[in-house]
Amino acid sequence: MSILLGILTVVLIFISIFLVLVVLAQKTKDGGIGAALGGGATEAAFGADTGNVLSKSTIYAAVLFFVLAFVLYLGRIYERSNNRAADGSALPTIVAPAAPEPPGPFRRTPEQP
Repeated sequence: MSILLGILTVVLIFISIFLVLVVLAQKTKDGGIGAALGGGATEAAFGADTGNVLSKSTIYAAVLFFVLAFVLYLGRIYERSNNRAADGSALPTIVAPAAPEPPGPFRRTPEQP
């Protein structure tokens, strides 16, 4: 289970990087940072209908990001609850006898507080 959660975490990192790059590559209506960071280059690479492609890519990446983040959250909860259950039942409980009282003047009597 831990290996699967590690792989999903790496996939989540790649999706988040892709999401950031897709959002930055989009061209805004008033020519903001998207135009400065490659809005024209994306149109040259993908054609004139780049807005639809980037918008759909952003939507799919965002949905995948949130679904994967929720699955990882549930997986970590499941892993933690199973580890706690395994910690208590892995070894048998052994009751050790109490240490004997020392002989001599240091011995407590029942009337001493």
